[in-house]
Parts: sequence; C-alpha cells; structure tokens
Amino acid sequence: MTQQIQGQPILVLPEGAQRILGRDAQKTNMVVAMAVANAVRSTLGPKGMDKMLVDELGDIVITNDGATILDEMSVEHPAGKMMVEVAKTQDEEVGDGTTTAVVLAGELLKNADALLDKKIHPSVIVKGYNMAAAKALQILDKISTKVTFDDDKVLQQLAMTAMTGKGAEKAREDLAKIVVKAVKQVAEEYNGEIVIDKDYIKLEKKQGGDLADTELINGIVIDKERVHSNMPKIVKRAKIALIDSALEVKETETDAEIRITSPDQLQAFLDQEEQMLKKMVDQIKASGANVVFCQKGIDDMAQHFLAKEGILAVRRVKKSDMEKLARATGANIVTSIKDLSSKDLGYAGVVEERKIAGEDMIFVENCKDPKAVTILVRGGTEHVVDEAERAVNDAIGVVASAIEDGKILPGGGACEIELALELNKYAKTVGGREQLAISAFASALEIIPRTLAESAGMDSIDTLVELRARHEKGDKNAGVDVFRGKISDMMKLHVIEPARIKEQAITSAGEAAEMILRIDDIIAASAKKETPSPPGGGMGGMPGMEM
Repeated sequence: MTQQIQGQPILVLPEGAQRILGRDAQKTNMVVAMAVANAVRSTLGPKGMDKMLVDELGDIVITNDGATILDEMSVEHPAGKMMVEVAKTQDEEVGDGTTTAVVLAGELLKNADALLDKKIHPSVIVKGYNMAAAKALQILDKISTKVTFDDDKVLQQLAMTAMTGKGAEKAREDLAKIVVKAVKQVAEEYNGEIVIDKDYIKLEKKQGGDLADTELINGIVIDKERVHSNMPKIVKRAKIALIDSALEVKETETDAEIRITSPDQLQAFLDQEEQMLKKMVDQIKASGANVVFCQKGIDDMAQHFLAKEGILAVRRVKKSDMEKLARATGANIVTSIKDLSSKDLGYAGVVEERKIAGEDMIFVENCKDPKAVTILVRGGTEHVVDEAERAVNDAIGVVASAIEDGKILPGGGACEIELALELNKYAKTVGGREQLAISAFASALEIIPRTLAESAGMDSIDTLVELRARHEKGDKNAGVDVFRGKISDMMKLHVIEPARIKEQAITSAGEAAEMILRIDDIIAASAKKETPSPPGGGMGGMPGMEM
C-alpha cells in the first residue's frame, strides 16, 4: 500500500498486503462469524441434525457436537477462528453447551450489524452488551435451583439431558448412572469446597458389543499387554509397584569403547549384565510387589526373571496413566528401584489381562477407594463408539459443574426466554442509546428457543409468542418440549442443565462479539513466496543468486 505526499509515493505496508477499512471490515468479520454460527446451528438440541466431516485423508467424523465440528472444519478466517475459540473455551470449562455459545455469539453480531446500520457507534453497542451480560449473570443466579452432592437423581437427570440427541441416547439411563458414580468417586474436598478433576476419569473406548455394555471400572484400564507370555494372566490381591525408570542396563553417558580380547571376557561381560538385571528383579521381589507398571522399557532378560518370580509386568505405560494408577491404587511412583519398599506399593483386588475386541488390555480393578476410575465405552462401530465417548464426556463435564457450583437451571430455552424478558425490562430503566444494545442482546438470546422449535418442526414465531406469554404470567420453567411439539414445564420433564453452561456461554459469546465489533481495520500481509530452486540444485536459497 502506498500513499502520495506532494507527488512522492511513500510505502506504508509491504507490497501485496491487503487492507479493509471501517464498515467494510466490520461487515466482513460479521459475515464470517455468522456463517460459522450457522454451520452448527442446525445441530442444536435433542432434535438437532448431525454433520459428516471428511478430512483430506478420507477419515470420517459423524457428530452433532459443536466443538468437534468446528475443530474438524479447519476454519481459516481470523474472525471464524475467534468463534472456534468460543466453542473450545466452553468445552474446556463446562464440557457441554458449545453449540449454544457459538450460535449466541453469531446472533449477537447479527443484531449488532442492524444497530451499526442505524449509525450507532460500536463502542456504544459494546457498552450495552457488557451491561446486558453482567445483568444476565445476576438474573441466572436468581432463577437457579440448588442441587447437592447427594442428590443422585437430579445429577442423573443432568447427565441424561446432556446426552439426549447424541449417539448415546438409547443407553442414556445406564450411562447417566455410570457417569454420576464416576464423578462422585473422583470428587475431593478442599477447604470445604468440592473439587473434581475430570482428567482422573479415564475414557477407554473399544468397538464391539453394544452401548449398554459400557461399564465403570473401579480402577484403571490400560491399553497394553503383559511383556512375557509366562507371566500370570491374573493376579489377585495385587501389590503394585509403579516405576518410572527403565529395567535395563544403563548405557554410558559418554561414548565409550570396551575392547574384548577373549571369549571369556565377553562371557564375563554378559554375566555381569545379567547379574545387574537379576539384582533389579530381586529388589522388586523383596519389596513384596507382584505387579509392576514401568514407564520405560524392560530388558528381555529382566522380563525372563520377572516371569520366573511370577510377577506380572507392563512396560511403556504413559505418564498420565501412571498418575491415574497412583491415585487409584495408592502407590507411589518410584524413580529408583533401589528406593522401592513395601510402603511404596499400591493395592488392587485383581489385576488381569483380558481380550477386548481382539486386543489385550490390563484391568486394575477393585481398588479400595480409587480417586481415579475408568469408563470403558463400547459400541457397534467405530463411529458409534466415538460419538458415545463425546456424549459421555459432555455428561461428565455437566455433572462435575453441577456438583462444584450447586446450581441448576431449566433447559429447553426456558431460561433464555426468562433472561430476554428481564433484560427488556432492564433496558427501559437504562437511559441513552445503550438500551438499544441491551434490547438487541435480549433479542439474541431468543435464538436458542427459536432454533429448538425449528428443529422439532414447530412454528418458531408461534412458539416464541406462547413462551413469552407463559413467562409473563410467571411460569419461569416453560420451555420447548421438542418431543411432543408443545410448550411444557421443563423442571417437571427433568430437562435441566447446570447454571455454569449458561453463564459461560453468555460470557464467552458476549466477549467474542465485543472483540469482533471493535475491529474497524483488517491488515493482512501477503503470503511469502518461496525462492524457486535453480535447475540442478545449487544456491537456490541465497538472495540474489536465483538463476
């Protein structure tokens, strides 16, 4: 880009750079962001449709999970990437509600676009949106219902709501019970608050069987096999050693040369190696361990000695699995075998190698009070198992959020309509142009019940009119019953969600919309061209040396 000053061209941007200014920049960003939102909008709710995504290698993903769709779509435009970030944040923070957050961000931008056309300044819209988001969080807190750690029935209903409309729906009751048990098992109390680390619920998936065959293992399942066929397949009352160093003879750190001049020396050298490995195994045996999980390698000779001692050993176990095993069995991860003692060992009722779908897996089960557990997800085909895993993952996030926050809300678009109603009342108390932005925010929230009605084949306008009327009369739980095609009380139908889903969706959608609204200039550098190589190779990369 060049600018003329008194006839002299002055170079401001490098050649080939593109620049979009003012209203054009805003329009471009909004169109892209709304296109991303529209791509996932049809997947919202239990009657939402699925998307089939095929990558360049021909691998197929079939899902209606917003975060997965946007992740697989590989969006290029910067504004589109911001929308993908909204979904990622929602997924990491709560585990569900990704489509809601993205669709809401798209609608906020659509309504902002209409305000910009009316010559309302972006900073006024941003201020109004900020006020609306803050007020919405206060209203959500007021209309939420309490839930406790011991309220299994409500927690299972939350899990079932999260899985409705996903691939795992037909087995959702069994899966909901499994998810609630798993989340409660790994929950811990710190300073009077319940904290749940979802990473300690391991999801292991294997195709074969049916969704109903999915089970909760009170311990850890490891996708490995024992290192030697002579080792026991099953060990009861297992004493488990976790070792993160190799059961091998260490090589010298510097390059060393050993000169052997006779066969006797070679034999002595090999005998010495063997003795060192035997000593390692003797130290493991002396600690009382009868199962060993090693993070690194196990030498063939060490495998032989371990098998002779009747010790079941597994090698190259992932670091994350070692940490889960430590939490499940109560074992300490030991760096040096010399330091291994009976105090470092963990306990499991049984450690067994089982064949699942033609592959050997190690099951560490019946631990006393495991703070890490495994859900083994089964399903007829690879795509079914993948989608079931995503559904279970969403349910885990939802149950964990509800337990940590202790607040739930009605689903089916009920709280969005209530928020829209309250925000419209609030807008009238605010002076100036900001009230237009607050009303636009309230209107954007109605996209959720409208989309739910559309996906269920209902008339979206009639549905919204009836919903508003019911909420005006004080029926705060009235939402869209997509299965019966009418307005119903969501609490009575047990369609509930944790408050954190809505709080996070409103916060991240609002922030993304505000960030995109503030942009009035896009400067894109041109792609760098690689210097072509000269014929026959040579000095292709050197500046000024092109042939």
